Amino acid sequence: MVQTMWVKEELEKAHPELTISVEAMATQGDKILDVALAKIGDKGLFTKELEAQMLIGRADIAVHSLKDLPTNLPEGLMLGCITEREDPADALVVNRKNKDHKLDTLPEGSVVGTSSLRRLAQLRHKYPHLTFKDVRGNVITRLEKLDEGQYDCLVLAAAGLSRLGFGDRIHQIIPNDISLHAVGQGALGIECASENKEVLAIIKSLEHAPTANRCLAERSFLRELEGGCQVPIGVNSKVEQENLILTGMVASLDGKRLIRDEKSGPYKSAESIGIELADSLKSQGAYEILQEIFTSVRNVE
Repeated sequence: MVQTMWVKEELEKAHPELTISVEAMATQGDKILDVALAKIGDKGLFTKELEAQMLIGRADIAVHSLKDLPTNLPEGLMLGCITEREDPADALVVNRKNKDHKLDTLPEGSVVGTSSLRRLAQLRHKYPHLTFKDVRGNVITRLEKLDEGQYDCLVLAAAGLSRLGFGDRIHQIIPNDISLHAVGQGALGIECASENKEVLAIIKSLEHAPTANRCLAERSFLRELEGGCQVPIGVNSKVEQENLILTGMVASLDGKRLIRDEKSGPYKSAESIGIELADSLKSQGAYEILQEIFTSVRNVE
């Protein structure tokens, strides 16, 4: 809702003649809080209900955390705008008794809370001596559980903490050599009907081209690997002059196997760079790792 209100305000600034109303809706991912995300499926957990409203003409746009938006959208809908990205990194948040620790110094057996298989796999790879426990709920609920002592620390998106006014809880920005971030993390995606050119023209006023190029490369990488948001796939991207550099990672759930590579090229060829990187990781064994994960999740279900 915070993100949606920001989009509303920015659109009204850019188009003073507009009157925008907001309708709040709960999605499946919001409602099911007692089951790990990977066990309830990953296709549209936080988007389906919003998309249904656009398809029947009851809503013009939907605002998403881009990392939650599937790379393949329903027929008739499109990703119309990608906003300027905040810091896409993961962040460590600790409770009071661990205020003197960072990831490298947490005692053996410390309980780390995360609902992300991507974070879980990378942290298990780097810190096999730590204990990992699933955590669900919104950011405030998770912080309450941390402060109650249910966890020694949490790993959350730095951008989400900052947007909600909890930037002061960030204890450590986790470096890319430890945890590559989720595809699209830190950016907002505005979805709309493909044929509504008037709405598309309006929301394009919030488009941030460098962010869009980076995220399109990341999303094509994820799409080519046929991965949803709940698989251990991580990325990092940057634009240097007219060159886009994309780093990608696929890991096994236990963190014992981790494949990582990097590709670069003209930023105007963003999606091609993502595909090239995905093909490179597949040739190194990434496809086999992902197939094992899909089979494992299906067996748990």
